[in-house]
Amino acid sequence: MSRAFVNEDNQEEAPLIPPRAPLPEGATNYVTAKGMDLLRIEHKGLSGELETLHALEDSKEKRYTLQLVKGKLSLLEERIGSARILKIGEQDKSEVRFGATVTVRFVQENRNQTFQIVGVDEADIKQSKIAFTAPIAIALNDKSIGDQVPLKLGSSERPMTVLDIRYDH
Repeated sequence: MSRAFVNEDNQEEAPLIPPRAPLPEGATNYVTAKGMDLLRIEHKGLSGELETLHALEDSKEKRYTLQLVKGKLSLLEERIGSARILKIGEQDKSEVRFGATVTVRFVQENRNQTFQIVGVDEADIKQSKIAFTAPIAIALNDKSIGDQVPLKLGSSERPMTVLDIRYDH
């Protein structure tokens, strides 16, 4: 078709909807109770944004934003629908499991690090929360205080020692 017959003003660009945090194929979507609360708060916020958008006068920008918010809401609803809340208090407190707050010593660096193992949507390195799918969380799973654990990162290996395991929530 000739470009003369295409009305470019009527061509609307579909929004690029940012994906949610990755969850490996076939993995159960474990969340903490707090993580589920955060997902529900996010859902409430997006739903409110959608209501506000519906009240606005129709425009190209409104249609674009509506598509974006509806896309985000759809991905969020899928994630909430697949979520399985693990009760942290029911975990074996002598081993590293989902929900544990773990302190490890990186042997080569002679440095300690503490973090909590949480669901993929709750993970936030700035808050010292890592996803249960992260290599360090996988390496520490089922380990106990005093265990030496090799953290394999590509072709290198960083040995670490489990110093403490807590289940605060």
